[in-house]
Amino acid sequence: MARIAGVDLPNKHVNIALTYIYGIGRSSANDICAKTKIDPNRLINDLSQDELAQIRNLIENEYKVEGRLRSEVGLNIKRLMDIGCYRGLRHRKGLPVRGQRTRTNSRTRKGKKKTVAGKKK
Repeated sequence: MARIAGVDLPNKHVNIALTYIYGIGRSSANDICAKTKIDPNRLINDLSQDELAQIRNLIENEYKVEGRLRSEVGLNIKRLMDIGCYRGLRHRKGLPVRGQRTRTNSRTRKGKKKTVAGKKK
């Protein structure tokens, strides 16, 4: 099992296996395969140590992945919350940030329903 950027990659096609790394999607994985001249349809276990080292070096030098990317995203959200902008307030309250409706839906951000007692006559 190959290990790149602290992630154990499954024995799948190279372009699919690379997407298991946080910060690398399908297009980035295809770019990495093109830059290193590795066939994206080969299996990870079929790659030599030199080819794995090539991929490792390219990701390390040109892409922000895993811990560095997570911390940067976290710092960006913290900055929004500190300056008190609208998006920061939405993050702070745990509500949807990108303009989605909240009267219905948005259960993922708001959590489980909290029942409010009805009006008594």
